[in-house]
Amino acid sequence: MSVFAKASASRSVRAVVTGAAMIGVSALLLTGCSNSTPAPAASSGSDAPTAGGDANPIEPGERDLTLKIGTILPQSGELSFLGPPEEAGVALAVKDINEADLGIQVEAVYRDSGDTTTDTATVSVTDLLSQDVSAIIGAASSGVSLTVVDQITGAGVVQFSPANTSPDFTTYDDNGLYWRTAPSDLLQGEVLGNQIAEDGNSTLGLIVLNDAYGTGLADAITSTFEDAGGEVVATSLFNEGDANFATQIADVTAASPDAVAIIAFAQTKTIAPQLVGTGFPGGKLYFVDGNLKDYSADLAPGLLAGSKGTLPGLDVNKLGDFTERLKAIDPELEDYSYAAESYDAVMLIALAAYAANDTSGEKIASYLRQVSGGAGDGEKVTDITSAADALSNGDQIDYDGFSGPITFDENGDPTEATIGIYEYDENNTYVNNRLN
Repeated sequence: MSVFAKASASRSVRAVVTGAAMIGVSALLLTGCSNSTPAPAASSGSDAPTAGGDANPIEPGERDLTLKIGTILPQSGELSFLGPPEEAGVALAVKDINEADLGIQVEAVYRDSGDTTTDTATVSVTDLLSQDVSAIIGAASSGVSLTVVDQITGAGVVQFSPANTSPDFTTYDDNGLYWRTAPSDLLQGEVLGNQIAEDGNSTLGLIVLNDAYGTGLADAITSTFEDAGGEVVATSLFNEGDANFATQIADVTAASPDAVAIIAFAQTKTIAPQLVGTGFPGGKLYFVDGNLKDYSADLAPGLLAGSKGTLPGLDVNKLGDFTERLKAIDPELEDYSYAAESYDAVMLIALAAYAANDTSGEKIASYLRQVSGGAGDGEKVTDITSAADALSNGDQIDYDGFSGPITFDENGDPTEATIGIYEYDENNTYVNNRLN
């Protein structure tokens, strides 16, 4: 089964999610897969126009723009499984824009972000800035993004993550240059906590990566599950770099929970089979975006059958020929997580440059909210051709992409989000059974 919960800043998520539910969020910051440390609590200082008025002018006429962007997406490290779909999403957007031949050409330079155990991202950003990029897509990890956000935004360059989920960025002092298309860990935690309760579990254990991503999600899951009448009977933490999880597994299984949520990255390939090896049922495991992946090549057949997990974004496998076109970019793709968010990040950056008729980072940032629909009453567009046509006529636009409606708020956070709930089959592949 798969359900999709849509957040639109309207009412509190407290009801159990059933079927194809549309739910709202109150006081949840729809912000950014994270592996973060606390950020300075300061205003984002965005100069983007406010909804309903004060929109920047759109100069009518043809364009002749060349936009250079960079990426810092995980080619190595704990989140390396996210790199291929994200880079494919970027490459497909670049291809669509350039082939449309509408007066803007995009060049992309791909670099590695690594993870928080290395300084790969810093080296990559230094290289990209030396090449005078206007924007950098990434990182996937919020922890990595926090190591380079000052370097990027301090240079007047847009940083746009397709996968950061840490709430820390909402109030980060980024001079209005940090943006993202992924929703908050707070929302994902509520959706998963409700799902675990809906599945009839009364008690829950958690094995959690000890960083802001892991503990933030754990707190949200715990709060929601207990509000629904359940009890979290054990929470056991581990640190990045740990290779032995016997203590965490023993801590949790000693409490005999009905279900276990694993909040981790690649460590899951070790934790899950060892946990099931103790006799705990594999169908009672729950996953999050950091470890919801295809384990068909890693785990024994059927080990995870019936377990579930959450992933922000629309079901990319149901978006027409989008996945086929991604496979044409990278025939080796097996996972599509955050591909749509990466595609839309590039599109929004290009449309902001087109609207401004300027490829500088500051000008792009000043139009990003506007082209997302934040200025209000813009023409609804879903592709580069219709968007460019409207902009060349001097009209406002409201871009909705493959990741869904976006509409940024004043902090560069999306005001709407969708969280998919997926179930693992006998091949240890997560599937959307509801729509198959």
